[in-house]
Amino acid sequence: MKKSIKGYTAERIFTGDNWLERHVIITENKKIKEIIPLQALPSSLHVEQFDECIIAPAFIDLQIYGAYGKLLAVNPEADSLVKLKEYCEKGGAAFCMPTVATNTLDVFHNCIDAVRDYWQKGGEGILGLHIEGPWINPVKRGAHIESLIHAPSLKEVDELLKYGKGVIRIITLAPEQCSAAIIERILLDNIIISAGHSNATYEQSKVGFANGIIAVTHLYNAMSALQHRSPGLVGATMDDANVKASIIPDGHHVDYAAIRIAKKAMGERLFVITDAVTETTEGQYPHQLAGDKYEAANILSGSALTMTKAVQNLVNHASIELGEALRMCSLYPAQVIHSETFLGKILPGYNAELVILNKELDCVSLLHA
Repeated sequence: MKKSIKGYTAERIFTGDNWLERHVIITENKKIKEIIPLQALPSSLHVEQFDECIIAPAFIDLQIYGAYGKLLAVNPEADSLVKLKEYCEKGGAAFCMPTVATNTLDVFHNCIDAVRDYWQKGGEGILGLHIEGPWINPVKRGAHIESLIHAPSLKEVDELLKYGKGVIRIITLAPEQCSAAIIERILLDNIIISAGHSNATYEQSKVGFANGIIAVTHLYNAMSALQHRSPGLVGATMDDANVKASIIPDGHHVDYAAIRIAKKAMGERLFVITDAVTETTEGQYPHQLAGDKYEAANILSGSALTMTKAVQNLVNHASIELGEALRMCSLYPAQVIHSETFLGKILPGYNAELVILNKELDCVSLLHA
């Protein structure tokens, strides 16, 4: 293989661990080879310089439904995923997990087919499929379609997983609606289980975690709340050192003070999703833009976030330090999908997936170096 060696520098580089100034990232064949001081740079190597900018690990969005008028559930085709990827890249995310909310079996199958088609056509950046529901609690359905929500049989789970083998990566379910045998069957396929849209008690939540649920979907939203005599799923999540949780920092789904409180309680276990949808009048979820959020049937149904906007909100409204906000959008999602040994940091051996941010924290460029 012919070597492709490149160099990149900016005012500051955030490695995922610390900040560097006057350093250069050297990449070779899309891997980070080394990070060296500017004065040690060989004169023969051309370096691309980004003035008044930050270089950071590219972002990863593990929950997003559609973009540019094409909701995946309504348009289950490769072109929807191309548009989704374009939207993510404009917000600094090199990778995303397209998501389908509670729906019919045909829709799930069609979305699985769309991801396979996208991959077969050489598409990159789509990590697989996140299925959110229908095995959730109707009491905490949010905007999900109540008539389609149900507790699963082992046969139903087995058939869906066989159809979606290699494509389904995350399933959001309510632990109180699913038996230990159901959880065990899903885990056999190395699928990440996230608890969400759940009315689980603290005790039921802890049993689910002990059975292998490692994540929680959009903390606070559509789940049993933290109360002093009934800690619920929120309390169990904050109290379990092994469980990570996503959160939607758009200012509508969660108050910024609540994000700050969760961050203090959970530290590195809290990560960002956009939960972004797009306008549509078709399908089960007629999302309509209402200001800077989306509603379906007058119920909050999704965000209009990008990952860069999420970083800005965390820093400007939730008082979270910039480096930690960047980790919440890159390293911590990488940990959820067990990819932290090659994504989420700028270190030798990691994939050279880099986001360039200006001083306003907008995405200037996304490099697949």
